Amino acid sequence: MSLISCENISLGYDGEEIVSGLSFAVNEGDYLCIVGENGAGKSTLMNTILGLRAPLSGNISFGDGLKKNEIGYLPQQTIVQRDFPASVYEIVLSGFQGRLGKKFFYSREMKETAKANMQRMHIEEFGERCYKELSGGQQQRVLLARALCATERVLLLDEPVAGLDPKVTAELYALIKELNETGITIIMVSHDIGAAVRYASHILHVGRKTFFGTVEDYKQSKLGKKFLAVYEDSEDSSDDESLKLLKAAAGSPDCKSGAKDGEA
Repeated sequence: MSLISCENISLGYDGEEIVSGLSFAVNEGDYLCIVGENGAGKSTLMNTILGLRAPLSGNISFGDGLKKNEIGYLPQQTIVQRDFPASVYEIVLSGFQGRLGKKFFYSREMKETAKANMQRMHIEEFGERCYKELSGGQQQRVLLARALCATERVLLLDEPVAGLDPKVTAELYALIKELNETGITIIMVSHDIGAAVRYASHILHVGRKTFFGTVEDYKQSKLGKKFLAVYEDSEDSSDDESLKLLKAAAGSPDCKSGAKDGEA
């Protein structure tokens, strides 16, 4: 049974449709990248899956006992969020808020899990540091640890590498891939089609034309070939170091080590 199934859904704002007839399913252990043009409805789809916005039509269902509050979410950061005046440990622990119910205090087990997730993200040394003092890559690791406190099953990531430098981007992609390899299902919005086909198991392309299927099928599709050709053209004409780093991260064990202060 699929963890998340979307059947013939339409998305939009104020009754104005931007995506129609979208159907796809996410199974346990999948790594789904959602790609497409700007304004195509990728983030709107994320919000709809989370229950923050209702689809204009169609149906979204959850299977295998998955509940909405068991989905970890890493949204795009705003300037206000980057300057949030709280310690790293406090922010990570707040990932349990959706599971407190009528309780007012975090349990010992929750606190231990928060610390374990900080170790998992290689940020345990920053526990007492103020969140706003960290680098962009370190902040994203904090938010990933927070999302892991909400779930051990599904993570929704909305442009997790936006605004990060090439080295940190490569390290964060490698870290997300590690999480997926431990069995966590990943659903990620990305504008980076090269990274999408490198790391994901499935692609959902939304826009005027849509596609859902495996990465290999996407590469062979007319839509996939068109978008990959644009990416390859930019790759051939660019000296951007990020392209080299992303390729290295796909198979380099160096990108899986813990970051030092000032890095990701």
